[in-house]
Amino acid sequence: MPVKRALVSVYDKTNVVKLASRLNDMGWEIVSSSGTARHIEEAGIPVREVADLTGYPHMLGGRVKTLHPAVFGGILARRHFQQDMSDVETMGIPVIDLVACNLYPFREAAARGSGLEELLENIDIGGVTLIRAAAKNFHHVIPLVDPDDYERVMKECESEGNAGLQTRQELALKAFSLTSAYDSMIFSGIAASTGHDISAEDRTLPMALHRTSPLRYGENPHQKASLYSQDMQTPPWKMLSGKPLSYNNILDIDTALRGMSLFEGENACIIIKHTTPCGLAKGTDSLSAYRKALECDPVSAYGGIIGFSGKPDHATIMEMAGHFAEVVAAPAFEEESLAFLAASRPNLRVLQWNGGKAGSLQVTSTWSGFLVQEDAFPPLPEMRDGTWVGKPRPDLFDDLLTAWKTACLAKSNAISLVKDGASVGIGSGFTSRVDAVRRAVEQAGEKAAGSVMGSDAFFPFADGVEAAAAAGVSAVIQPGGSIRDQEVCEAANRFKVSMFLTGKRTFRH
Repeated sequence: MPVKRALVSVYDKTNVVKLASRLNDMGWEIVSSSGTARHIEEAGIPVREVADLTGYPHMLGGRVKTLHPAVFGGILARRHFQQDMSDVETMGIPVIDLVACNLYPFREAAARGSGLEELLENIDIGGVTLIRAAAKNFHHVIPLVDPDDYERVMKECESEGNAGLQTRQELALKAFSLTSAYDSMIFSGIAASTGHDISAEDRTLPMALHRTSPLRYGENPHQKASLYSQDMQTPPWKMLSGKPLSYNNILDIDTALRGMSLFEGENACIIIKHTTPCGLAKGTDSLSAYRKALECDPVSAYGGIIGFSGKPDHATIMEMAGHFAEVVAAPAFEEESLAFLAASRPNLRVLQWNGGKAGSLQVTSTWSGFLVQEDAFPPLPEMRDGTWVGKPRPDLFDDLLTAWKTACLAKSNAISLVKDGASVGIGSGFTSRVDAVRRAVEQAGEKAAGSVMGSDAFFPFADGVEAAAAAGVSAVIQPGGSIRDQEVCEAANRFKVSMFLTGKRTFRH
């Protein structure tokens, strides 16, 4: 029987000695390169240097070790092709039956902020080529890229003389997944290091997704789901306590974090249900903000997500704990509050937000393909950049800005009514804008009088402004841009409702 041969060249040397020992016990010849060869040899296991196989020493400071026909001929030779086998026999190339290889730690180098030169040195060339060659020829070669697979493969080889075809197919797919993700990480890392902005208009978007955590299920129990992060990104929060997050929790948290970002530096509380606000308010402190946000719609707030733009004090956490919520998120918590929640509400997920986000692009899967857009709010409206219709009301502009932010976070068509820094009525997800106005007015009740209204898009007809005026709304902020803007403005003037046109739409589907 011909001698079986394994090429072992790994950066991560986890369990590699155990692998080499079992290969040696089965009578396999082990070929290895520099550092890996020394590691195996120091364990007392016979190993042959790649340089002995190729007849060439390592060169260019170790950049070139395995890139040689004597290596790749032995990996790529198709055992059932007479010409392939004739070629390797003529050239004296030993065939290779197993390739165990993993790659330079480019991801780790990029994560610690390495400069461009260090990043370039952490781009693996020979390793990727070895892995791709072994995976391409999986009918005859075992591609091993994960130390967790060593035991499985060794058991099959010890009992059957080789890994089964099904196993080799699975290992080949894992190998191609690794090299694909590795190239994507290199693209992202080098782009960041050289100042290249990855854009929604790029012709191609190399994008590797890495599973951050498994989830019990998706939106519904019949759907499998996991949370993934793009390339070298990680979730922008830390889980401090509580049971694992669900798919729907993470969707709601996304809206909460967006709201927290809009109110950074202020005492604001945002309550989210089904990815849309059901209450939002600013206060003199976290407790007043929480109370006012809850007052908007306490029924919908049950089982919601609560976000604080600042650090909530312990009194706020004590009162919040009296209402059922799924998640509470904030940039920081008092130690006393964390201990209290862990003891009294062990299932409540407590998240600390680091102030960032996982990526700059928003990617949505559809049956038509992937939609990609910049993940960015429009600039906050400023009085000098917009246009007043009717009497200017700078005294109401702070409330108008809060109404604009609330409409930004709500699902289109979105309308928000705000009074004294707190949302009092929200119409979200309506197919008709006037119906969204009616819903917000109905929810606000008597509080609609003297409130201000925010709209995420223009009013297509004057009826929305007319309905708001009838409820006593004092001012409106909206982007404008309708072909009936003149009618809408005339209605605002007729009912003496001041209106601020921003020119920026904030749809959120």
